[in-house]
Amino acid sequence: VPCSAMVSCEALLRKRLQKAAAANKKVKLEKLREEVVAKLVEAGKPESKARKIFDAKLALPDFVQHGPFVKLSEEGGEKEDVAPKGTKRKSKEDGKAQSTDSANAKKSRSGGEVTQNGSGAIKPASKPFPGPKGGSQYSVVRMMDSASAEAFRKEHRIELVGDGANAFNPVASFVDAGFAPDVLKACSKFERPTPIQSQCWPVLASGRDIIGVAETGSGKTLAFFLPAVAYVRQAGKAKPGETRVLVLAPTRELAMQTEQVCAEAGANCGLRCVCIYGGVPKGPQCQAVREGAQVVVATPGRLLDLESMGALSLKGVCYLVLDEADRMLDLGFEKDVRSIISSTPSSRRTAMFTATWPDSVRALAEEFLANPIRVNVGSESLSANHRVTQHVEVLDQQQKEGRLVDLLTKYKPSMNNRVLVFALYKKEAARVEQTLQRRGFDCIAIHGDQTQAVRSASLQSFKEGKVPLLVATDVAARGLDIPLVQVVINFTFPLTIEDYVHRIGRTGRGGKTGIAHTFFTNFDKAHAGALQNILREANQDVPNDLLRFGSAVKKKEHKMYGSFGPADGAPMKAATRIVFD
Repeated sequence: VPCSAMVSCEALLRKRLQKAAAANKKVKLEKLREEVVAKLVEAGKPESKARKIFDAKLALPDFVQHGPFVKLSEEGGEKEDVAPKGTKRKSKEDGKAQSTDSANAKKSRSGGEVTQNGSGAIKPASKPFPGPKGGSQYSVVRMMDSASAEAFRKEHRIELVGDGANAFNPVASFVDAGFAPDVLKACSKFERPTPIQSQCWPVLASGRDIIGVAETGSGKTLAFFLPAVAYVRQAGKAKPGETRVLVLAPTRELAMQTEQVCAEAGANCGLRCVCIYGGVPKGPQCQAVREGAQVVVATPGRLLDLESMGALSLKGVCYLVLDEADRMLDLGFEKDVRSIISSTPSSRRTAMFTATWPDSVRALAEEFLANPIRVNVGSESLSANHRVTQHVEVLDQQQKEGRLVDLLTKYKPSMNNRVLVFALYKKEAARVEQTLQRRGFDCIAIHGDQTQAVRSASLQSFKEGKVPLLVATDVAARGLDIPLVQVVINFTFPLTIEDYVHRIGRTGRGGKTGIAHTFFTNFDKAHAGALQNILREANQDVPNDLLRFGSAVKKKEHKMYGSFGPADGAPMKAATRIVFD
């Protein structure tokens, strides 16, 4: 991009925002984008390049986004208009002063000065990073100093990627995150933020889009929801049939769990949450949306149904979250997700959270997120929770049932020691449930052949500990936060190594430890190499029986098209309709 175009764009932005500030008016991002892009197009720039120039300049710290609005930051408002090409250059003295101001602003954004008191506790920076202010919605985000941030990231294996990523140091406490007092009440039962919360909140507070890559059970729900409160309050109350915050989830169970967390956290703030998912009548969901909901948590298919019926409009969305993005693409929701995102305003803030970072998720992020910061917690490559002790047993098919009974007798499922058994298919889950019940175990099952009401009731009984043993298909493998699961048993190995990682991620959540047992048979030998890599990465023992299958990692196949599917990340081309005369 030519420097003259960049400078001209910045001058247009600054002039427009200074004029609005002088008149005490707000400027909507979408309207500002169209004005500036139109002027750049008049100057001879292609529209696509003009939009990229606008987005690049808007990412500068001089410009701050508050929900659907944009204004100059305190530092940016004090600067002179940037001179377009051909105007008189400033003197050296002016240049020195401007350099000093820039250095001070940079120092402020990186955390400013820190001191330590006698107990060794870090005192918040005297010049903290400013959050998106709108009345009392947000105060300030007091980030760690550089030395503390470096130690924190090293301890938790955190990596930041993106333009200006070094400006965002983690926060050490909930208070430092700058949330309003009523929002902080949602954090009262927690001692401190999780690593992904500590690192994500400063980024979201600044108005930047974010990609969070972290293991399951890392606290991602509060990581994206608490900052959403500031955006909701800034944007104002949603009209009937509209929403301010939209959270997309891949499965009904995850959607219901996320909505429950959001409802509890938003209760003190007066936020109303609605959950939209399939398998139940649409009428009550339509009515709930029409009554008004600032937060909607939904599965893609049912959300599109309600939108097509006219029951829900996405024009008022200012904050969009894609939760378990990799799982949504795995389940074939890419077309639906793209349609939903396209229906939301381009001025929205977008947060994407995923446990893995395949090419398909990267492509989606590159297309729909504006200059995001990516936060990697742990390994970017596929890896298991290191707090889970993994045991892999190579068995014959007929040995699995007896070994399962032995393990359940050993662990004695109880209210405070719950066991989750994974089967591969619906019929298998039902058969294992019946077998265990005949053996005297108190257990229930959830699988796709059940109605949503039965699945919800069974899952709730397991969560509450009324029934301490649950047999499930992979419907429960992703995202669900089930407390006190001590042991996970893979009765049958899953179809992909990613599903294995997410299955065993149901234990060892919230900083606790867990145990995973996996039955591996000759039918699963194609996964032997990938499983060995997962075990080694987590410093787990690799049994000799597993090594006998070889260590080659089979090329990843498409779930529907096998070896004839596209390479990872490349979408399938639309089918060509051939008409014969």
